[in-house]
Amino acid sequence: MSYPRESSEMRTHPDLAEMRERLERTASSGQAIALEGLILLAGLYAAISPWVVHFTNEPNITVNNLIVGLTVGLIALGMTTAPGRMLNLTWVIAPLGVWLVISPWVVTAAHGARAGIIWNNCWVGGVTAVLGLAAMGLTVGMARREERA
Repeated sequence: MSYPRESSEMRTHPDLAEMRERLERTASSGQAIALEGLILLAGLYAAISPWVVHFTNEPNITVNNLIVGLTVGLIALGMTTAPGRMLNLTWVIAPLGVWLVISPWVVTAAHGARAGIIWNNCWVGGVTAVLGLAAMGLTVGMARREERA
């Protein structure tokens, strides 16, 4: 079964050109480019952190960090390569950061992790959540600035 890529209502929407132009301006701004790079780095660090901080002997948290880190990195890479499709997905980054913060207590077998795991995940999760909120704020802020103008 195939689905249409765009509904007929959207193709005839009177503000379609303006929405695409605003999205292009938002995605190509210097702030957006820097933010995408920082989110990508945070995601890649979260993915490799079990080997950096040496907690690979905890398989559950290792797999968790690898999957969440790769997910954040792929979203950031998608924001860079296909901003029109991925910019509205930036809201996912903030909850993933919060998950990284709470995961040492939820995912580990004893529901309590070593101090190194907790410190690592709290820092990388906090940074990821803040970057996710900044990415969401960038799109909202750009739309509000245009409304005032």
